Amino acid sequence: MVMKKKGLGRGLDALLGGGIASGGRLVDSPVPGTVGGDSELRHLPVTALRRGQYQPRSDMREEALLELADSIRAQGVVQPIVVRPIAGENYEIIAGERRWRAAQMAGLQQVPAVIRHVKDQDAMAMALIENIQRENLNPMEEAGAIRRLIDEFELTHQMAAEAVGRSRAAVSNLLRLFELNVEVKELLERRELEMGHARALLGLGAEAQTRAAREVVAKGLSVRETEQLVRRLRDGAPATRPAVTAQPQQDPDILRLQDELSQRLGATVSLQHSAKGKGKLVISYHNLDELEGILAHIS
Repeated sequence: MVMKKKGLGRGLDALLGGGIASGGRLVDSPVPGTVGGDSELRHLPVTALRRGQYQPRSDMREEALLELADSIRAQGVVQPIVVRPIAGENYEIIAGERRWRAAQMAGLQQVPAVIRHVKDQDAMAMALIENIQRENLNPMEEAGAIRRLIDEFELTHQMAAEAVGRSRAAVSNLLRLFELNVEVKELLERRELEMGHARALLGLGAEAQTRAAREVVAKGLSVRETEQLVRRLRDGAPATRPAVTAQPQQDPDILRLQDELSQRLGATVSLQHSAKGKGKLVISYHNLDELEGILAHIS
């Protein structure tokens, strides 16, 4: 079976099958059980599961796994792991490697699993989409998973956005992270920089990105301060942190609204508001593809 492009647009539930809802709970389900279609629900030994070859995550933090293990001790594995049969009596994990690892830390001998009989292409799509939608990937891991999804299935940015539940502008912004230099990417992977910082740094050349990123981390600059730093570097001004009194204090409600708009549109938004109630809304974009995504999101 060849995965049809339009099938990805239906999102994760369509690929995982209708038997297990994306937000459903399962702790003591019948074993074995049938959940519909080519899916079977069983409790499998943790030793029979193998790491998935399509796992987009490169860094599984020990502290996060320990927190998940504590939750599993208290509540069990709430969401079944999705697997497919491989050689012998073993199973390859399609989705849920963090749950599998944490279950072992919690001392579980078995975990609930949905067994799917799918080919490589379908397994890849399911693994990438599940991890993008549900797991706490760092921005570079998320960008890599989306790019792989686009490359493997020849998707447009819009189709990929629909598949993973993101706006087109957000997908385009993630893919632009590959334009960053190596050191800045590593800071993103280590979560020392946030997505907002990275978007601002994209306005600089490679060497300037490195200098600015180091200053952002060293001084703990906010996204707004990073944007100001980038503007100064592009204008040729000294890269010093502005004094607190350099600008009037902005209204916290305006800043909150500005951040909410930025998140919804997947683009940098600036609100300039006067005491008389007048103002200006500025939405920044880097290419026509991003502009089309912003316009589509607004409409």
